[in-house]
Amino acid sequence: MFRAHGGWRLEFDWDEGNRGKCQKHGLSVRAIESLFQGQLAVYPDPDHSIEEERFIGIGRTDEGRGVLIVFTLRTRGEAVLVRPISARYMHKKEIDYYEKEASQIDKRRGG
Repeated sequence: MFRAHGGWRLEFDWDEGNRGKCQKHGLSVRAIESLFQGQLAVYPDPDHSIEEERFIGIGRTDEGRGVLIVFTLRTRGEAVLVRPISARYMHKKEIDYYEKEASQIDKRRGG
C-alpha cells in the first residue's frame, strides 16, 4: 500500500493532456489527488512501461467510489512528481475482484 505520511508532500504533474483524459471519465483533479492521501494499492504495470515505469493504483474517493488510476513518477529538479496518465471509476466486477484479493492478502499477513 502507498500512503503519504505527515510532512511528506506529494506534488503532481498536470497539463491539458492528462487533465482532460482523467476528467472525461468524471473524475476531478482534486478527487484524483486525494486518492494519494488515503490508502492506495499500487501495482507495477510492466505491460505499458516501455518508455517509463508505470503503475496502477486502486483506491477510493472520499465518497467511497472505487477508482483505478494509471500513473508514472517524474523528476523535476529534486522534486518527484506524480503524473496521472488515466483515471476512471471501477466497474463492480473489478471492485469485487480487488476486494477479494485484498482480503486474501490480509489473511496471509494475519490481519
